[in-house]
Parts: sequence; C-alpha cells; structure tokens
Amino acid sequence: MSPSNPIALNRDCEAIEIPAGTRTTLPMATVVRVTQSRGGNHTVSTNFGAMYRIDAKDSDALGVTTPASARNVPAGPLTEQMVIDQLKTVFDPEIPVNIVDLGLVYGCAITALQDNDKRIDVKMSMTAPGCGMGNVLKADVEGKLSSLPQVKEVHVDIIFDPPWNPSRMSDAARLQLGLDLEEHSTPFPILSPKR
Repeated sequence: MSPSNPIALNRDCEAIEIPAGTRTTLPMATVVRVTQSRGGNHTVSTNFGAMYRIDAKDSDALGVTTPASARNVPAGPLTEQMVIDQLKTVFDPEIPVNIVDLGLVYGCAITALQDNDKRIDVKMSMTAPGCGMGNVLKADVEGKLSSLPQVKEVHVDIIFDPPWNPSRMSDAARLQLGLDLEEHSTPFPILSPKR
C-alpha cells in the first residue's frame, strides 16, 4: 500500500510508537500518512519521520471508519475456525501480513473450563527478539480472542525457541511479500488437540 495523502488528526489521538512499542499521544493537527490499514488498526508515518500504530478505536481521529469486518464478532459456540479467523485479524504493524500467515503463532490450545467456558493458550514469537511491539501484539491477540463466545481466559506466551525464520511463513505470505517460493515453507498446525 502506498502512503495516503496527508491527514491532519482531528483530535488528540493515542498511538503506539513503532518499533519501540511506547504508548504516546499524537496532538490534534499532527499530519500523518496512513501506510497500512489491517485488522482495523492503522500504521501511520509523520512528517518528522516517526511511525505509529493507531488502534481501530481511534480511527475517527484519522477521519476514517473502522471496517465492519474488524468490528464483527462471531456468534455461536466457540470453534477452532473462529480462533484462527480472529488470529488472522492481528497484523504486525510493519509487515502487511497477519501473524498466522507470517508464522508467528507456534501453537494454540482451547481448554474447557466450568460452565461451558473456554480458555485459549497461545504460544507465539516475534520476527526478532528485540521487537518492541511484542507486548502490543500480545495484547492484540488477547483482546481479539477474549471477544469470542464462551472465552473467559486467554493466555499468550511470547517465546523465542525455536527462533522465528522466514520458512515459517505461508506460501500466501511469501507471495504477498515478493519472496521466493522455492525456499520451502514449513506447514505446522497451530491448534493443539483439545484437553
């Protein structure tokens, strides 16, 4: 996606600095360009060379509406497909690929609790151990999965063993990023058997 035309924020706006992960407030009238909009969130660059992520809840500061697909939460009993679909709405703010296709999700387990409630445990990594966005992506995963029906607990562990590498990406992600498909992608199940 090429950057948008300049947009002056129409109000003070919470933002997260990329790649540090530091929360800040961009003042009203700050001029930004949207470089990526994925999963309802927006990555913006400023005229002073900094990049920030603006959450979906603050889309109005940019003068845009959050897409309905980013606001819709499925109904009915929890399914594995619902979990996968929600995880695919979480994006690295610097890379236009969701965390599942990027290969950052190493495992996911759904556990039954009392009263038909569920707990979801996720093991995921970052593209680099020093990534300051780790806690931001972790919070995104927790928030998205917590919105699913029957889910009462979500626990996300950020792990670095084994280290992430490009072979973990899906073929679709590799194509989207213009990478060679000859390097073999390693498919892996992200959902563990139910306990």
